Formats: sequence, structure tokens, C-alpha cells
Amino acid sequence: MLCVIRSLGLSGVNGYEVRAECDLSNGLPAFEVVGLPDAAVKEARDRVRSAIRNCGFSFPVSRITVNLSPADRRKGGTVYDLPILTGILAAGGQLPPPPPDAAFVGELSLGGALRPVAGMLPMALAAKRAGIKALFVPADAAAEATLAGDGLTVYPVENVTQLVHHLQGRAPIPPAERWTPAAGAACCPDFADVKGQEQVKRALEIAAAGGHNIAMIGPPGSGKSMLARRLPSILPDLSPREALESTEIHSVMGLTSREMPMVILRPFRAPHHSISATGMAGGGSPIPKPGEISLAHNGVLFLDELPEFHKDVLEVLRQPLEEGVVHITRSAASETFPSRFMLVCAMNPCKCGWYGQPGGRCRCSPQEVRRYLGKLSGPLLDRIDLYVEVPALTFEELSAKPRAESSAAIKARVNAARAVQTQRFGPDGPDCNAHMSPREMGEHCALDPTCQAVMEGAFQRMGLTARSYDRILRVARTIADLDGVQTIQVRHLAEAIQYRESAYFRR
Repeated sequence: MLCVIRSLGLSGVNGYEVRAECDLSNGLPAFEVVGLPDAAVKEARDRVRSAIRNCGFSFPVSRITVNLSPADRRKGGTVYDLPILTGILAAGGQLPPPPPDAAFVGELSLGGALRPVAGMLPMALAAKRAGIKALFVPADAAAEATLAGDGLTVYPVENVTQLVHHLQGRAPIPPAERWTPAAGAACCPDFADVKGQEQVKRALEIAAAGGHNIAMIGPPGSGKSMLARRLPSILPDLSPREALESTEIHSVMGLTSREMPMVILRPFRAPHHSISATGMAGGGSPIPKPGEISLAHNGVLFLDELPEFHKDVLEVLRQPLEEGVVHITRSAASETFPSRFMLVCAMNPCKCGWYGQPGGRCRCSPQEVRRYLGKLSGPLLDRIDLYVEVPALTFEELSAKPRAESSAAIKARVNAARAVQTQRFGPDGPDCNAHMSPREMGEHCALDPTCQAVMEGAFQRMGLTARSYDRILRVARTIADLDGVQTIQVRHLAEAIQYRESAYFRR
């Protein structure tokens, strides 16, 4: 007898429908799974057999063939345990055939309990697109599945016995309610904790208001990491679309939980400098997975001790910084992952960290300083919009009692500037100034003759490239938005040019 059970699979960060075709026929007892399964899928045979027996059902003494369709796409993971078990029980007459608009997803324990699987949200969204009305998932993953929205009823299943009783009509499973975050469910470190460094806070405010990349340069202990980790507290809240995009990526990597199934704060990723190029950009075999730059999508990628990262790791950032996506091609698959993030870098001015500081603590020669900074390529540095120096704090600044301006106050100004940009570009345009196209720049970053003369002088003096020229204009546009001014003025352009220069890179 043949029974077809609808299920779902993952390809990159996208879900797609899979049909588990379970056939029981005469012949020598055997259990085969076909349809390009990986090792985890093949091991489902043992999990399903044990779960059926331990839940009080009889395992068919037949030739069992399970085909996972479409058979030309590689299947991975433990997501197909539940549909295979349901198909075998239904094909053997121990279970009524499930409704045609129902799908099943979940990993089985040997005792028949259901365990959550990675990528629940992308699969739930794929189920909705495929016209599936009822989705049976492990109870621990039900909250995440409900994020797919209306039109999809999610049933949280604890174990096989509960599912069988539901399908037999003996004890219906109550549908899961849509998950919503509780008030104050998450918070970020506050800028009020940071003493001094007002010029750095100003630069971070500009970066947040326009979505610009920023690099902080200064001696050890000056507060670079502390400032960077507080940047998400002044970024605009995630829109519903952005929250779903980020949650899909985190879900695929297994970074969501029953208590917090949704990404509600802008991601902040801070990989160690020993990370590989694959870990940064994504990849793996046979099915590519997202890397750190995709996990930072709609948020911040913080690279502390920038020159300590391997050169190949830094160079993989160049294309995603421009395009907002990363293309990963492997022999078995080719995937495109979103990677629209703010790059925030922190670095010392030399190997010992004290170059240019008073007191003569630095013992690095000029050649050693150039060699240390020379680890960073020109094309990468050209993609950073703002450079700001973070000086060591004085004793008076450290011992001061008054608290600094809070993140809430800074965020209010950032939100006001982003609102201006949203109104300027419309719903179909870029979400911030950093992502303006050349056409939009020509319309919204026009310079009057005085500003044009200032820009020409800076271009000649600093040896700017076309890319750095555009980035100065974008930053100037953001400063004008923070100032509440429609046109870019000389003071806005001068401040943007100032952030493009760094005393360390001029030396």
C-alpha cells in the first residue's frame, strides 16, 4: 500500500515542500530511504523503527520503500523522521490517512518523543506558500512556526501517541497561539555607561542614522569595544519584514529557542579574529550554510582587533559590503544569502597599541607601524565610511560622577533622521542613506557651488577614489538629516570629510 505524506525541507535559508512517499509491498523485509538522503536521513530508519515499537505499534514485516520527492534535491537533517513514521503507520492501516492539506515535520527520539529541528520558520513560510493549512511540528518549535502568520494552523506535538490520538479523533491537539514578545523581553547596554568620548559617540550616532560603516582607532582600554557593543541600542527597531528575515537565518543555524523564537533586536555579531573565510562568508559541504556576515543581516558585524584577522577573511567582505548579498557556490549546491549589515571595526594604531600616545610607551619603529597597518587592503578601507580616533581617557573623565547621555535620547534623534530617509525614498527605495543608488545620490546629494569647491579641494588633497567620494556625500546627507536640513551645507560636508581622514592613516 502507498501513502504520501507532505513535509518540508531546507535549501540555504529557504524552505520547500517535500513529499514522503511510503510504500509497503510483499517481499523480504527491508527498509530503504531514497531521494538523495544524507547520513542523518538514512539513520531515520532506526529512529522510526524504535519509535513505532516503543509507542505500542507493530512495525510492518514488509518491504518498505520511502521516496523523498523531489528526488533530485539533496535532503539533509532529521526533519523527515515524523513524516516517514506517519506514512508507514498510514500505509500499514494502523493510522487514518492524514488530510491532504496537512504537513509533518520533526525529529524522533527512540521513545517516540518529538524534538525540534533547525529552520522551522523558513519551512513554515514554505508550507504557507504551498497551500498547506495544518502543520504538525514538535512542541518546542511551535512558537517559531506560528510566526509564519495567518492561514497556517500549527499543532504542537509532544510525542507520537499524542499525534495518533489526534489523527484518530480521540484527543484533538489544541492549535498553538501566535507568539508575541513580552514587553521588555530584551535590552541592550546603554551609552549612559560610557564616560567621555563625545566625539566617538557623535560618529556612532551618524553611523546609526545612515547605516554607515565605521572604524574606531585608538590605544588599548580607550573604550572601543564598549562603544561598539552599545551601538545596537541606538539603531532603529527592526521592522516586521526585517525581523522575519533575520529570524529565518538564525533559525537555519539553530540559534532560536522555545522561549525566544524570534529575533527582536538587531543582530550583533562579534566573531573572533581566528575565524575562517568559510565561517565569515558561509559555505560548507554538501549544503552551504550562512556565515557570520549573514547572521549579522539587518544588524552589526563587529570586528575587534581588525588587523589580526586573516587577510582572506577580510577580503571576503568586499563584495557583500557593496551588494548586500553573498553568493556561495559548491559542487552540490549554489546558494545566495542576505548580508546587509553595518561593519564596525576597532583597531590599535600599532602592534603594541600605543603609537602616537604621550609618554613614549610605544616602542614600534615606523616600519613596524606601516607593516601592521599594511595588513589592511586599500579596497577594504575604501568601503568604510567613517574613521574616528578614540583617545585614552584622562583621570578627570574617568572619575567624573555625572552620567552621560542615554541611548534613548540618542536613538530618538536617529529615529527622526531615519524617518526623513523613509519619507524621502518611499517604501520601494533604500532603507537608509548608505544604500542610495547613483541616481538617488544625484537627486538628494546635490552640492551648491561653495560645497562643490570644498569637495574638490578634499578630493585633490586626499586622493579620493570614486567610491570614497560617494561615501562622503552619503555621510554628509546623513549629517544634514540629523540637523533637520533639506540641502547639504558646508558644515555637513566638512564634518563628513573630517571622518574620512584619520591621523594614523595619514602618517
